Amino acid sequence: MRKTLSPFATLALIIAGSLTIAGCAGGKSKGDLPYVARDVGTLYSAAKTRLDQNRYQEAAALFDEVERQHPYSIWARRAQLMGAFAYYLNADYAKSIESAQRFLSVHPGNRDAPYAYYLIALGYYEQISDVTRDQRITQQALDALGELQRRYPQTKFAADARLKTDLVRDHLAGKEMQVGRFYEERGDWLAASMRFRHVVEDYQTTTHVPEALMRLTETYLALGVPEEAKKTAAVLGANYPGTDWYERAYKLMGEYKPRPVEKAGL
Repeated sequence: MRKTLSPFATLALIIAGSLTIAGCAGGKSKGDLPYVARDVGTLYSAAKTRLDQNRYQEAAALFDEVERQHPYSIWARRAQLMGAFAYYLNADYAKSIESAQRFLSVHPGNRDAPYAYYLIALGYYEQISDVTRDQRITQQALDALGELQRRYPQTKFAADARLKTDLVRDHLAGKEMQVGRFYEERGDWLAASMRFRHVVEDYQTTTHVPEALMRLTETYLALGVPEEAKKTAAVLGANYPGTDWYERAYKLMGEYKPRPVEKAGL
């Protein structure tokens, strides 16, 4: 199972982002709007009421209806993003991502664009599965979180994205470790060593590095390259001296006996 932030912290950030939109929707009284806009306002208000009542599926459908019936109204733009939010709360992440992406395709420079990118990233993030399954969604989550940080690094959404990025990278490293252990159990030492090296070199800040270094020491010994194993164990000892992984690597190095060199027959 993947690690995640407190749902209350995540939800607080989402709601904070949506308040601007909801506040704009209430900026004008219904009497100030033209007749058509008043109808749109009624529809939008009905959607917002469903959202406040935690009837997320109905709210999302009504927000979509605002966009469908009145595509050129300012309410349609608000409804797109609020619909994406409602789909997210209803755990319909594919539709949430689709709605947020549609908003960005039509309004790329809108002031609420950071929130749309955040919803896209959250939609992928919430679909991350355990390390025994395909990790394409995990990579999509990492890409979406990175895009948000690149475009809007100073926003509160980017701050949360940075925390989630660390968790996603740890998850991807865990997948590499799982595959590496599989190869190791089969005695495919070269394939295993490549996976463990990938963790050490590309996921240096994750929690899996100490184990990866120990298993890399193990695979190097199995491959008959003790000097590489010694260097790897030294790195492990220098950076993680008090861990069980270092104790295991130290024991492996102490027990290692070089293979006798076979002399060629005359």
